[in-house]
Amino acid sequence: MPFSYVIEHMEEDEETPKSIPKWVELEYMHMRTLAGPGATVHFTHLSPGSCNTLSALFSQDGDSSKAEAYAHQNSVLQIMEEKGVPLEKVCLLDPKAEKELSPEDGDGRFEWFLFGGILGDDPPRDRTGELRVLGFPGRRLGPVQMTTDTALGVTKIVVQDKKRLSEIPFLVRMLNYLRTGLFLTPLQDHPTIVFNAKESVEMPFRYISDGKEPILPPGMREHLHEDLNRSFDF
Repeated sequence: MPFSYVIEHMEEDEETPKSIPKWVELEYMHMRTLAGPGATVHFTHLSPGSCNTLSALFSQDGDSSKAEAYAHQNSVLQIMEEKGVPLEKVCLLDPKAEKELSPEDGDGRFEWFLFGGILGDDPPRDRTGELRVLGFPGRRLGPVQMTTDTALGVTKIVVQDKKRLSEIPFLVRMLNYLRTGLFLTPLQDHPTIVFNAKESVEMPFRYISDGKEPILPPGMREHLHEDLNRSFDF
């Protein structure tokens, strides 16, 4: 069953011709790859500048191995009304939801999976609460904050690939090798991105692992390195 993933953009965009920041652009473009062919990704509640930027990027990339994607200035509620999608068919991915997302949630119970397009909140400010109060049924993805593209990727793995959250290989690393019986503790979800022997940055989010490294949007490692270098410019 093909699903639609909806990202309600909740960042304050600058009113410039290209108002979407590079960080947001990379994560939003990555969502098409993570959702995969047959799926649809809607980006809603965008400023005119961000809507035009994303629409142009989508039209330039016709890769059939990625999900179709559409940019909208209208909110998710307006798009739901246009397409006749009832509230009970839209699942809000909410860290404060009572139930955990499961493969059974992809068996027809929901048609759309809704995310708050929030980037860079550390610590989290619970801006998903702005969507929660609208009455969407909710599911949680675990106790650790994820980037929005990771959250979409995890949701796809659960509802389409039918894997439980406990089966997904999240990246973890050992902190202190404290031996207690046969166990090493503790584990940390926040990976360190290493650029070279002297430069690295710790990410305050949980990521899916490709075996050794976090799965990042193409170009994100380079963007993080450029940001790190700019932070040292005086």
